[in-house]
Amino acid sequence: MLSEPRSGRLAAWGNALLAGLVSPDDAVLAIVGEDAVHRVEGLPGESGLVGLTLALGRLRTLGVTGLRVALPAPGHPLGLSGPPDFNARALEAEEAVVCHGSALGLVPEVYEAGPDGDVHVEVVWHCLAVREAPPADVPSLGEAERELAEALRDATQVLSQLDVAGSGPVAEAAIEAYRARAERGREVLAPGYPPRAVRVLELAQRVGLLISVAYENGHGGAVSASEIAARGEALRPVERTARRAQVAAYNAFVEERERGVR
Repeated sequence: MLSEPRSGRLAAWGNALLAGLVSPDDAVLAIVGEDAVHRVEGLPGESGLVGLTLALGRLRTLGVTGLRVALPAPGHPLGLSGPPDFNARALEAEEAVVCHGSALGLVPEVYEAGPDGDVHVEVVWHCLAVREAPPADVPSLGEAERELAEALRDATQVLSQLDVAGSGPVAEAAIEAYRARAERGREVLAPGYPPRAVRVLELAQRVGLLISVAYENGHGGAVSASEIAARGEALRPVERTARRAQVAAYNAFVEERERGVR
């Protein structure tokens, strides 16, 4: 939840490329990020693995006009529309990209290679057929922003009552360090996204970081089984809200295009 999903980078910068706002080289550089290489398998008209630049160009010729993100979790097919095979692959990867304008979707498979201290990451995007239908459970930006503000307030209050590490100075320090890295290293979204989408994504990432810190820094004062259970009950709906908001932010580019804003 904390780290930027690869599907988010692919959708955001792929949308900017499809709209002619960035060059292919800049888009691929942003999508790959710190990974070694990204390739695509199963693309119609291509045999075997192809590079990301060629794949994005091929998607355009296949009629793709935009890219949406899916961030599913067990019991929550967020952003998916089927069929079952694609949904299952996306659920296993916990993310996917769904093409707008062509019934195709992309699911990442991540490989790590190399010795300790020199590990490099390669990503293969598997191109599969999808069902052309509205994505599941994706809110509007306005809904996502309101839900996030409420979820952050409620979760902070509950975690503070339980004396959980993620609700205090440790969390704030981690959030500030994350913000500093983000400001130095990347844009929150690619060119062409509305400011509200940037704001919603930043808040979703902040909430995701709060959840991660709360889970990763021990139980704090929540020492009894009932208190630990209460923490989990407090965090689960917040995590769900943050994922919904992330998807709404990444998908805003396509949603605006469908409404004729751009």
